[in-house]
Amino acid sequence: MARKRKPPSTQGEPRTYDPDFQGPTVNRRCTDVFCCFIFLLFIMAYIVLGLTAWLHGDPRRVAYPTDSQGHFCGQKGTPNENKSILFYFNLFRCTNPTTMVNLQCPTTQICVSKCPEKFLTYLEMQLLYYKDKSYWDYYSQFCKSTAQPVKSLAEILIDDDCPTAIFPSRTFLQRCFPDFSTRSGNLTVGNKMRFEDGSGHMRNVLELREAANGINKILDAKTIGLKVFEDYATTWSWILIGLAIAMVLSWIFLVLLRFIAGCLFWVFMVGVHSIVGYGILYCFQEYNRLQQHPDSTLTIYDIGIQTNISMYFRLKQTWFMLMIVLCIIEFAIIIMLIFLRNRIRLAIILLKEGSKAIGYMPSTLIYPLLTFILLSICISYWVVTAVFLATSGVPVYKVIVPEGSCVHANKICDPQIFNTTDVPKACPGALCNFAFYGGKSFYYQYITTFHVYNLFVFLWLVNFVVALGQCALAGAFASYYWAMKKPDDIPPYPLFTAFGRAIRYHTGSLAYGSLILALIQMFKIILEYLDNRLKRAQNSLSKFIQCCLKCCFWCLEKMVKFLNRNAYIMIAIYGKNFCRSTRDAFHLLMRNIIKVAVTDEVTHFILLLGKLLVSGLIGLLAFLLFTQRLSVIVEGPTSLNYYWVPLLTVVLGSYLIAHGFFSVYAMCVETIFICFLDDLERNEGSSSRPYFVSPSLLKILLEQKGEQEHK
Repeated sequence: MARKRKPPSTQGEPRTYDPDFQGPTVNRRCTDVFCCFIFLLFIMAYIVLGLTAWLHGDPRRVAYPTDSQGHFCGQKGTPNENKSILFYFNLFRCTNPTTMVNLQCPTTQICVSKCPEKFLTYLEMQLLYYKDKSYWDYYSQFCKSTAQPVKSLAEILIDDDCPTAIFPSRTFLQRCFPDFSTRSGNLTVGNKMRFEDGSGHMRNVLELREAANGINKILDAKTIGLKVFEDYATTWSWILIGLAIAMVLSWIFLVLLRFIAGCLFWVFMVGVHSIVGYGILYCFQEYNRLQQHPDSTLTIYDIGIQTNISMYFRLKQTWFMLMIVLCIIEFAIIIMLIFLRNRIRLAIILLKEGSKAIGYMPSTLIYPLLTFILLSICISYWVVTAVFLATSGVPVYKVIVPEGSCVHANKICDPQIFNTTDVPKACPGALCNFAFYGGKSFYYQYITTFHVYNLFVFLWLVNFVVALGQCALAGAFASYYWAMKKPDDIPPYPLFTAFGRAIRYHTGSLAYGSLILALIQMFKIILEYLDNRLKRAQNSLSKFIQCCLKCCFWCLEKMVKFLNRNAYIMIAIYGKNFCRSTRDAFHLLMRNIIKVAVTDEVTHFILLLGKLLVSGLIGLLAFLLFTQRLSVIVEGPTSLNYYWVPLLTVVLGSYLIAHGFFSVYAMCVETIFICFLDDLERNEGSSSRPYFVSPSLLKILLEQKGEQEHK
């Protein structure tokens, strides 16, 4: 008698018939207890870190700029309550090399209520002052309270009470920046290319642009948050309305999938093509219009840091790049449709089968709201903790030398007694300016470590919340699949039961899988950070190695996500630990490679079209609203600095919401496939061992499997 050939070890042992198996295992025990214990310890330490940061931090230091004395601009209950904008006395000093060393521009900074609107030097003001005292009233807004209009230029330079000159500026990040504009293809400020700086020197606009770029580097180096706080404060209600519409639209699409899945696929496809096509046409029209506009001959290098970022959208290069990106997206969608045209029928049947399961368990459509709430809590806690950590400490002042060098430069100083020390004599023109917030205690010395810990636990928690949702949904859909008579044999409250099992028995396993993914994502972030910090020092070989590492970690993250998702399905069905479930899922997929060829290629692509359609429709409405193109129908916000900030927020938020809802379908299809492959190994389709899958789905899946085996 010939010995039956044993399958290769890489594919594992196929499952055998078990008459007692009727769906997800009821009798379970806790899995991966040690990892659960570690996870809980990390969470408790995370809570302690948040409370400690809350005690030491002050978020006002992020929301409000700080003058040279360490006082907040615009803070209620202070002398600067009505002065919310930071003004630089001599912006040209910001090109000094010490700017980046001290993270401060070596010039006096005061809080003002508004920025200058015209050119005026201190000497010109004095000449006009004797005729009209209103000139001093205007100029004194940009001076210290102790300043007088009768000082000589030498006294002004020594006492540093007033700027030697002011020029047209506008508010940017609550700071006065030059009001750059273009005129006949040339960069100007106040329609001038050359002007006097108040100390007898003529300056050109390029020097001023370089100084503005110096301050921008400071802002980037300090990683100051809330750069667009004003726009968010103006549009937050519209953003919430857009996200609410995205939520309703996603829910409607999911309901319609059960009844008109085939028709809805064509709606997805035509809708996505229409939105992308509209974007291409709009970009082409803007590019054509700017092609003949003289100002569009400027480049991004010419304008440098711009107080009005919308100026970048006046460049033809910007619209050309956007048009190329949209064309690539359109081409990619068309190519995918061509290659997947033979599997559309299968995708529609899979979506209909998933719709039946969701129809019997409507609570699964509400579950994304719970996931959204949990993720919002994680994100909010991480942001708040990061802000409080970043604003921990007491004001630290350093000696700033505007010109030349000095042995006392960058040393700690006390502004209260600075003028009585020997530093001003040894370093003429030296200032004792606010530098940063810090301290010498244990807590302040390990702020960077706490930031890393905050980010890592945040990634772990986010991945855990996603894993919990996938495991709960998998358990509910597995209960549907393994019910012989649907819906009579489906247990009551399947989603609630699956969620309870996941929390009670498998928190450690879900934390284990989430930890692996969080470590990979943390390494990716570290690589990106090192790449940005060492960009100038890298040679061709190091850049190539960095690129290879990024590619490898990206592929590794995708593979781990795929394996984790299937491992969670196995955990939901059989209740084994994470490693055992991952191995069983991998072996099952290796024995049935059709799973990868069918499910991930087809149904996920269809659902991707739905996500793109939802985010595209909401993004189009937001674009028309924020650019005042819907003013006839509804009056939107009119005082935005950069309309693309709330626009991108709405688009990204809409996509994430759509992804949350459509992920229910994706998880449903994944679970049904895993159960189907398991069903094929356990049963044979006879009256004594019937398949649990519906006849229509069984027929087309067997056809697809036969085609794959034939190939």
